[in-house]
Amino acid sequence: MNILIAYFSYTGHTKGIARQIQALTGGDLFEIRPAIPYPQDYDTAERQGRRETRDGYHPPLAEPSPDLSGYDALLLGTPNWFNTAAPPVATFLAENDFGGKPIALFCTNGGGGLGHIPADVKALRRDAKLLDSLNLYEDGGAGAKAKIADWLKKNGLM
Repeated sequence: MNILIAYFSYTGHTKGIARQIQALTGGDLFEIRPAIPYPQDYDTAERQGRRETRDGYHPPLAEPSPDLSGYDALLLGTPNWFNTAAPPVATFLAENDFGGKPIALFCTNGGGGLGHIPADVKALRRDAKLLDSLNLYEDGGAGAKAKIADWLKKNGLM
């Protein structure tokens, strides 16, 4: 199975999970990055992220997405930003045609769980075939690898 692992990461937690997923699946990594990076100061970035999610803003991305036609499935990672996907992930979803490919979400959070990320992704991509989602607190801790493997198996991706 040819898998694309696309993710946005601000603190590095989601990036770390994406790399663990890649090690287990052999999938291709694509980092979703906004054209203008978020400020390094956490409080400033938080205010900006809150404003963008509230306003439904889709920031331009730093680079175009890879051609999705050659992939069988998409594993899409985002931190939970105010109970939804980070704005760059919303841009990625809005700008791409997934052609009915299955999408498995993985989310890192600081205590908010999945929030309403699956429902918001479905609202952005009504044609999306969402698989079960993975929710990890921060970097997932010592049990992350086992949780990731279980999630991949449950979704038929490993």
